[in-house]
Amino acid sequence: MTIWRRQFLALFSSAATWPLTTEAQQVGKVHRVGWLSPFSGPRPTFRDAMRERGYVEGTNFAFEIRLAEGRYELLPKLAVELVHSRVDVIMANAPSAVQAAKQATTQIPIVFWWGNTDLVESGMVASFARPGGNLTGVNILVVTLNAKRLELLAEAVPAAKRVAVLTHPPPTVDFWLDAGVRKVAQDVGVKLHQFDVDQTSGYEAPFDSMGRVGIDALLVPSSPKFTQDRKSIIALAAKHQIPAIYEWSWFAADGGLMAYSPSWAEMDRQAADYVDRILRGAWPGDLPIQQPRKFELVINLKTAKALGITIPPTLLARADEVIE
Repeated sequence: MTIWRRQFLALFSSAATWPLTTEAQQVGKVHRVGWLSPFSGPRPTFRDAMRERGYVEGTNFAFEIRLAEGRYELLPKLAVELVHSRVDVIMANAPSAVQAAKQATTQIPIVFWWGNTDLVESGMVASFARPGGNLTGVNILVVTLNAKRLELLAEAVPAAKRVAVLTHPPPTVDFWLDAGVRKVAQDVGVKLHQFDVDQTSGYEAPFDSMGRVGIDALLVPSSPKFTQDRKSIIALAAKHQIPAIYEWSWFAADGGLMAYSPSWAEMDRQAADYVDRILRGAWPGDLPIQQPRKFELVINLKTAKALGITIPPTLLARADEVIE
């Protein structure tokens, strides 16, 4: 092939993609980002990450937010609303929101935070390396991290022999007390007790039951509901003098003993990167599903003191943040 012909074909190939790569940069275009969640809207860290990439809310991009306010059955309807509003991309925050968005559209790109590990097994994506379809995002490793939290809790409170696991519908017992959590319990010599939160009566009853059983410590697993209700949970744990480990760092900032999780700020940057690439013409099915790049252990020493607990120095040395 002659040089001029190779150059012509390269130019033709580039020209064929111009409509995709330049549309996101058209002057005056306002990109519409749908946000679908059972509970919470866009976090400040996600808004900041979008701004760092040149997206100014109200100028060249806008949110279409749909929140189920804890009523998971509303998510399919809310997802359809986003599709009808013709957003450019849907941010799906939680597995139930991802499933609703996937059922509502195969055409609009979806970027997600996914809390389970069965993305491939459930048929949501073809593989982590090449998801296919219109889905990609960040896998939060919920099940794996619940086991890690139990391990850290046992290290912080080595005398604990009976550990409560706070749960709620709709996931099954196998989701909350999966094989990894059970194995850690066996390895560290603790007995697990499940306490389900009734949707109507709230958290008082489970914590009263923990007192009657003689619970020594509490694992609060990853859940958007528990994040939403964290202040009530933290207050009751303090009232009943139960040391607990939670998911996100703000649990510890709000008075919880410990928290271990991926960094939301870093995951928001990962998700914003994908939204940016999609708005510039990339297809989500070609973007590999990522894992969190950074994890955070936060320990609240004020809470430890109130509970009469001495955190081992070796654990304190590994903490990313210590609240005193």
